[in-house]
Amino acid sequence: MPAAVGTIETLGFPAVLAAADAMVKAGSVTLVYYGLAESGQFIVSVRGRVSEVKIAVAAGIEAGEAAYGGQVITHYIIPNPTENVEDVLPIEYTAKVERFRE
Repeated sequence: MPAAVGTIETLGFPAVLAAADAMVKAGSVTLVYYGLAESGQFIVSVRGRVSEVKIAVAAGIEAGEAAYGGQVITHYIIPNPTENVEDVLPIEYTAKVERFRE
């Protein structure tokens, strides 16, 4: 089943934690990636149906901005990425997150 990817980049850990928490609670999505971008910037990515990812990213942006000192730097949604993108970027469903999928 094709699944969209939603990514949020924040400044500071509290904002990315709040964003990730809000994303998985707001929509039927699976957290597939978390990482440090640079200079205190963090990235979190989720996968799921396009409509669910849109809801989750909107909730994540709101929560990230509401976190103490939180700042959402950027966000992006890619509906139905091609296999080429999935092979190169760390957005695939891994065995570690497989149990959280629908």
